[in-house]
Parts: sequence; structure tokens; C-alpha cells
Amino acid sequence: MRVAQLWHYVLIGRTVAFFAFAFVPGLSGFLSHPLQWATLVAGLLCDVALTIIGQCSRLRRARRIEWLPTLAAASLALVGAGTFFVSIGTFAALGTPDALSHLDAFSAIRLGTVLVAAAAAAIVRPAFFAFAGGTAIGGAIGIASWPFGIAGIIFLGMLVVMMREDIRHQRRATRVRRQSGSEQQRALGLMRDFERAGRGWFWETDRNGDLVYISPTVAAKLDRPAEDLLGRPFTDMIRKRGGADESEERTLGFSLSSRTPFNDLTVQAAVAGEERWWSISGHPISNALGNFQGFRGSGTDLTEKRKSEQQINQLARYDTLTGLANRLHITDLLERALKNHLGQAQPCALLLMDLDRFKAVNDTMGHPVGDQLLQQVAARLTQVVGDKGQVGRLGGDEFQIVLPQITQVEKLAGIANAIILSLAKPFLIEGERIRIGSSIGIAISESDGIGSSALVRNADLALYAAKDAGRGVYRFYADAMHNQASERKAIEDALRDALAKDELKLLYQPIVNVGSERISGFEALIRWQQGGDAVISPSKFIPIAEESNLIVPIGEWIIRTACATIARLGQEYRVAVNVSPRQFANEKLPATILSAVAAAGIRPDQLELEITEGVFLDESPENLEMFQRLKRTGVRLALDDFGTGYSALGYLKKAPFDKIKIDQSFVLGAADPSSMNAAIISSIVGLATALKMETTAEGVETHDDLALIRGLGCSHVQGYIYGKPMTVEEVLALLADGNGKAVAQGYKSAREARMRTFRTIQIASGGYRYEAIVRNLSSRGALIEGLWNVPEGTSLLIEFGADVVMDAEARWSDGNRVGVRFAQVVDIGALVGGAGAKERRTGGRIDRAA
Repeated sequence: MRVAQLWHYVLIGRTVAFFAFAFVPGLSGFLSHPLQWATLVAGLLCDVALTIIGQCSRLRRARRIEWLPTLAAASLALVGAGTFFVSIGTFAALGTPDALSHLDAFSAIRLGTVLVAAAAAAIVRPAFFAFAGGTAIGGAIGIASWPFGIAGIIFLGMLVVMMREDIRHQRRATRVRRQSGSEQQRALGLMRDFERAGRGWFWETDRNGDLVYISPTVAAKLDRPAEDLLGRPFTDMIRKRGGADESEERTLGFSLSSRTPFNDLTVQAAVAGEERWWSISGHPISNALGNFQGFRGSGTDLTEKRKSEQQINQLARYDTLTGLANRLHITDLLERALKNHLGQAQPCALLLMDLDRFKAVNDTMGHPVGDQLLQQVAARLTQVVGDKGQVGRLGGDEFQIVLPQITQVEKLAGIANAIILSLAKPFLIEGERIRIGSSIGIAISESDGIGSSALVRNADLALYAAKDAGRGVYRFYADAMHNQASERKAIEDALRDALAKDELKLLYQPIVNVGSERISGFEALIRWQQGGDAVISPSKFIPIAEESNLIVPIGEWIIRTACATIARLGQEYRVAVNVSPRQFANEKLPATILSAVAAAGIRPDQLELEITEGVFLDESPENLEMFQRLKRTGVRLALDDFGTGYSALGYLKKAPFDKIKIDQSFVLGAADPSSMNAAIISSIVGLATALKMETTAEGVETHDDLALIRGLGCSHVQGYIYGKPMTVEEVLALLADGNGKAVAQGYKSAREARMRTFRTIQIASGGYRYEAIVRNLSSRGALIEGLWNVPEGTSLLIEFGADVVMDAEARWSDGNRVGVRFAQVVDIGALVGGAGAKERRTGGRIDRAA
């Protein structure tokens, strides 16, 4: 139909040829030869019919689908018939001899009509074949030349072969186009589905950076029509940020200007009233000649992913319970506080805080209450510290506070004190008022390049010192603490090998029945002689053994050794051993005791376990069960250091104790009329008697104290007055010599601590001056040698120096030794000048005199 629509041009050309042949001089007789003009007219009539069909097909009402096959067949027939008749006429006319004068002109006309018709027929191959066939056959007939016919047939055959080859090529090209079109449609469909699903979006810009395509989904998120975004710069969709956050925007701007590809740049979308993030990628596009045409790329929405990352970062850097910085984050903040952006050291202070009595809250009220308590503690800490620093929770009840640029001791002490006072106030949780405390260790770095780990270690040592000082206080780090820590570490390392090296031994101090003054048993006291000569005090290594859990194997060794000693002493004696809270919490303790008793072949009641009140800080069912299990083994239980712990008296009716031991802090100086200790001892004895328990008074050293203890009804006594701790051999010798009888030996009463010295002094009395030597010195008196037979009550004037003169009175005299009492209390340091004066103690106890 397209060929028919163009055929009016062929009609015009052939009509011009007809009139030229008919009326232009040079073809005279054209109209007289019917074969020429009649066939040409027949061809023109076919052209007229084909032109009418083509022009009618241009009308909309004529576009009927059912007519198309008929019209196409008629058009094809008219093309072939018209060309056949026209070819006969034109070739016959040009074949006459009288046309030679204007042959060139007529040949040009004939060639023009052929070319115009060929151009029109070439649109559709069947039409062109009809045209070519009609031309070849008609020309052969018109010229009446068999060589022309043969040549026409040959060239027509070549044309047919060429067209067949072209048809095969066109078919292949069509298949490729269809396949490519199908793939393009498929890709376009996938892209549309990808966009509609919200998994990503696409964009394209021109060479100026203006958008020529943008996914509708992005336009919807930007709340703008896609038509408004087209033609605008791509960067208008991205929000500008400042500071370190603009690095990726700079990368995007550089890539767009330098026409280089970019991948996965994170940018913030310019969405009003909402924070939305994109990841965009793009690459430059060029035409076939390599000229830059713009950018094409894709993007994905990172908003939800970024929110998830923020939540993960929150979990990774902050404590989920309190919202404070966790250990990782507070450590990072400390390292940044110790160094500026240039890596130079800068001042900083670190506070390490631990809650007091928090475990008791967890054990008695439950962990949910403990969690609420930690949340309230965190709120108070944040309020006290404010913007001066950062508070972090290390875990459990441990907190760390970083204070950059603060090193003034007064300011740090004020902050620490404010924290302690704030946490000392009661907390109200679920209707209950809860009181706890806090201890704080403080370490300072004054731009000296100290590392974060060293600063934390220093603060930890200071916190340990605060706890050791009684809790509820703060302590600053000092170098001596590090030395003490090093000493503790050395002691712990050596203590681990002490048992294997047989450096530990037990000494035994007698326990005497007050009524019969016979030895009823002994208390086993551990001693450590390291390296054969260095003796380490139990007050040093026992706490270390507790903290390192070495007390468990050491305690088991003590129990087994004590049981073996009992077997050597006999059936009428008992041995008491101390049991620490860690040992008490060990579920294997009853089995260890039964094994030791069985191995030694003694009665269980010959072994007495002394348990301190510290065990009762945890009044749990497990504790009470342990008491019952120990009692079922048959051993005796004694409550040690009674009155010095934190628990109430209620546990005495829950725990099956056989004895109460009165701490020596109540016994020493109890005979002094001004002391209240006698009343305390009397109440303890009365309580023990009512509960049918024995009592042992520890630390009895003078006859006055012994008489008081006996008068108050205490059943047993332990102290230096009946003997110091001794070895097993010395114990056996003592029992053999006295047949178990104990003899009190010691001073009559306690006296004030004396300073031992050796110094020459001047004494004036009765108008005479004497030279003497002062031996022992106290604030109330002295021991003087060099004066013979001085009557009691003699007044003396003692000169310690030109400016130190005092009145004194002789209290006793024995040969050349005189005990004097000063008229008033004096400063010992002033008497001896403070040089070389050291208080001497024997066996760790103050010297006693009669």
C-alpha cells in the first residue's frame, strides 16, 4: 500500500514520456503505431488505477483490515501489468530509426521513468520483482530482440539471486532485531519491576549534568513530579552537609566534573522533613565517536540500613542497661582524651568507682531490683559529672569516669566527694529504700605521656586503697601504691610455691579453761618462713591468699595438719582452725574435713572450726545448708571475732555454734575503770550462757585483765599470759612438764607504749645533781639507771636538755633502777629530739610492764 501511495509520481513520469513521444519532434509516427501508443496507454491506465488505490488508502475510513490482502494483491498486479505495457511501448518507440536525432533526450526520459518506478517499487520486494520482471519482458517484446530478451532474463535472474540473498539477510536482521527488541523489552520490564519493588532506582544526565531520566519512585520519595526534576542538575537531589560528613559529596562532585566513574557513594537525599540516605553509583556514557554524552547510574535507599547500623553502633558502644558508654567506648574516649589531634599528650584524670554492698542488694532483693539500682546510679553519676567528663560502665557495679583537662586535686576531690555523697543518699525502688555506698580511685595524667592502660592500672590501685581504707572514701594514686601492688604480686607468686617448698608451718597457742586453769586445746596459727629466713606476716599473705583463691588449698593443708597434730596430743585436747569465707563457700569443705578426720583417726569434735562474722553478709539458704552439713560432720563450730562484723544477732539462733570468741579489741585494757569493754564482755558472756555456748576471750595478757575475765564468767582464755604460739614439739613439752596445767605469767596491768632509748641525762634532787641514763620513755614516765636506793615518792628534777626540764616523782626503786612518773604528760619527740626515735614492739604487740 505504501508503493501504491507513491505511484502517482510514476504516473506523472510515464505521462510525461507519453506526451514527449507523441508530440515532441523526432518520433513522428508514434501515434500511428498502435503497438507503441496503445500499450503505453494501457500501462498508464494501470498506473491511474494504482494511483487511485494508493490515494484512497490514505483516508482513515478506507483503512479496513479485511480489505488489505485484496488491495495488496491488486496493487502488485497493477505494478507488474503497468510496467509490462509501458516497457513494450517505450522500448518499441525508441527502437525506430527516426528517433536517432533525439535519442539522448528520449533515452533520458525513458531512463527517468524507469528509475522513478524502480524507486517506488523498491520499498517492497514483491513489487520490485513485479516491476523488474515487467520491465525485462516488456522491453524484450517492445524491441523484438532475442538478445535483449536473453540479457534481460540473465539480469533478472541475477536480480532474483541478489534479492534472495538480501531477503535472507533481512530475515536474519529481522530475527536479530526481534530478539534484541525482546531482550530490550525484557530488560526494560525487569528494570521497571526493580524500580516498583523499591529495591533501587536509575538516573541519567546529559553532558551538562542535567537529568534526562529519573525513576518515578525516587521522584515520589522526593515529593516532586518527575517532570519537574528532568532538566535540573542531578546534584540538586542531594543535601549539602558540612564538616567531615561532606567528604563523599566532594568525591561525587569530583567524579562528575572529571567524568570518572564512582561506586557506592553514601549521600543524604534532599527530602524535606526527613532524613533519608542513598548509595549511588554512576559511569560516563559516550556516543559511537567517543564523545561524552553524560552519566548513567543507579541508586539504592540506605535509610533503614543506616538506622540499623546506628542501632548496632549504639549496642556496640553503649551499655544497654544504663545507656552509659561501655568498656570499649570509654576506653576509646580515654585514649582520645590523653592525646590531641596532633598526637601530643594532654592532661586528663580518671576516676574508677565501685559500689559498696551492691552484691547484697542483688542477693537479697533480686537482680531486677539490682538493674533498676544501676540505672538510678547511672543517672546520678551523669548529673554530678555533667559536661565535665564522660561516665562509662565497665560491667557489674564498676564505673569509669574520664575528666579531660582536669588535674587540680581540689577539683577532683570535690567531684569524687560529690559522687560519694550523691550515692550515699537512699534509692527508692519498688517501694523499698535501699542504701549503698561507693569507693573511688583517682589517677591523674599531667601531659606526661602516660598510656591509657597505665592510667587505668593506677586508678585501680587507688580504688583498692580506698576499699582498704574502709570504703565510702576516695584515694589518689601514689607511687607507693604501685610498689605495694608489686609486692603483693611477688608475695602471690611466691605463695603459690610455698606449700610445695614446705615453707608454711603451724604454730599452736594454748586455750585455757578459766575455772580449772588447765589447757583444753590450742588454736592453729599459720606462719610463712620464705627462703629459710624471711618471715612474712599472716596479715600480709592471708588477704592475698583470699583474693587469689589460694586460701582453699592452704586451708585444706591446715585442716589436715591440725588433725595430724590432734592425734599426737591425745583425746582430751582440741585444736581450732580458722575457716575463711571462701573456704566456707566451697562445697567440698565437709568432705575435706571428714577425710582429714578419718585419716588422722581422731574424734570429729576434737576439731573446731572458727568462722568469722563476714560469712553472714550472705544469709542465703546455701549458707545455712553449709552450717548444717558441717554440724553433721561432728566438728565443733566457733564464732570468731564476735562483735566486729556487720550482721545482726539473729544468725545466732540459725547457726549451730558451740562457742563464741570475744575479740581481743574488747579484752585489751578492759580492766581500765574508764573503759566500757567490761560491760560489752559481760553482755556477750550473758548471751552465750543463755544460748548454752562456751566463750573464749582472746588477747588476755595481764593479770588484771585475767581477773576481770574470770569475774565476768568467761569460760576460756587465750593470750600471751598463758603462752605464745609454739611449735608441736614445744606444745608436747609444755603438756609433759605441767601435765596439762597452765600457769599465768605476765605483767599485772597494761601500761602505755614505751620508747626504748639510751641517753645520758641530769637529775637534781635535795640540792644535789646526778648523772644517769634513761632507758624506757613514755609520755607519763621513764625508767632511769644510775640512781641507787631512791625512796618511793622522792621529788626529782630531770633535765633532758638546756630547754627541756620537768618535775618527776619516784614510783619504785630496785638497786640502781628507778621508775619515775612525770608531773604532766609530755611529748616524747620533744624529749629525745625526734632523732632516731622508733617505737619498739615485741612480737607485734605493745610492751607490757608490771
